[in-house]
Amino acid sequence: MSKRYQVTVNGTVYEVEVEELGEGSAPAPAAAAPAAPKPAAPKPGAGTPVSAPMQGTILKVAVTAGAAVKKGDLICLLEAMKMENEIFAPCDGTVTSVTVSAGQSVATGAVLATIA
Repeated sequence: MSKRYQVTVNGTVYEVEVEELGEGSAPAPAAAAPAAPKPAAPKPGAGTPVSAPMQGTILKVAVTAGAAVKKGDLICLLEAMKMENEIFAPCDGTVTSVTVSAGQSVATGAVLATIA
């Protein structure tokens, strides 16, 4: 049985698949290891990052990658300390990446999206 996860390493999101091995099982030798993992989303940093002002849980993501936004447009809704906080676009531009999804917990300063 295998499970799929999204893992963020230094701001880059990767999709990984983990396979559970039975007791006494050994993994089969790999034919060839890939040169580098394939990112699941565009690398954040192409533009202005939109960061979480505090630790909390994402309730709603209002934009998608490729969407045009104006300064002050809603990017996402963040719940922290039983309060809903609206996170707005700091500038005009196009959303180059969205690095969070509804239900995800984020730390203070985590990049939620980037706008170029």
